[in-house]
Amino acid sequence: MDEILKKVSTGELTPSAAKKQIQLNSIHEVQNIAKIDTGRLFRKGVPEIILAEGKSPDQVVKIAKNMFSTSGHVIISRTDKSHITAISKSFTKKYIRKNVLANTVVISNKKKQKVHGHVAIITAGTADIPVAEEAKVIVDEVGCKSTTYYDVGIAGIHRLFSSLSSVVQDDVDVIVAVAGREGAMPSIIAGMVDIPVIGVPTSIGYGYGDKGTAALMSMLQSCALGIATVNIDSGIAAGVLASIIVQKKSIK
Repeated sequence: MDEILKKVSTGELTPSAAKKQIQLNSIHEVQNIAKIDTGRLFRKGVPEIILAEGKSPDQVVKIAKNMFSTSGHVIISRTDKSHITAISKSFTKKYIRKNVLANTVVISNKKKQKVHGHVAIITAGTADIPVAEEAKVIVDEVGCKSTTYYDVGIAGIHRLFSSLSSVVQDDVDVIVAVAGREGAMPSIIAGMVDIPVIGVPTSIGYGYGDKGTAALMSMLQSCALGIATVNIDSGIAAGVLASIIVQKKSIK
């Protein structure tokens, strides 16, 4: 960092070239178990998120401590009871925010970011809420306003219409639409509004096309334009994409 700044001061590097070098070289190694991309927030507007699934509680804590010491802000997804217990023992209670529905934990000593932009998060059913809450955690943590409309799927489509009326009136920037089973709701939404829609298929459903496959194929085959689809149960990915879209719009 010092070398890069020195080159900027002497004119060897332009500020834009220095920015690129900083972005590409912001990596912290944690005891040969992880390489943390500390420049991701600077580069993308969304910080690196620790995926707890597949990691031991000890590994999660070590990575989280390194990230917390660097940025004071850590987001951990797909936690289980053992992860949460280890985190609770390792960090000051006032810094820990848990979302039980989403199985996410935020550790932060930072003030809430200034709100910019507005994301609506809509679910077809109650069973889709945990995935929607993952998206909400990300949207909230990067400083976007979020509004939720849960259990308004096409089985009672009049519920969806009243929710969309509120979404349009509130001048929402992006819609995250979460649905399992046949996954039709995001396509209906995309056909009714001029707002970008992020479809999130969930693994809710049984029988033919179970575990989210029917919902995923339905969203990918949508004839309604203006819809993008993330992977099955990928609330985090949807939240990140929504946040990036909103931040780009806010800059303009």
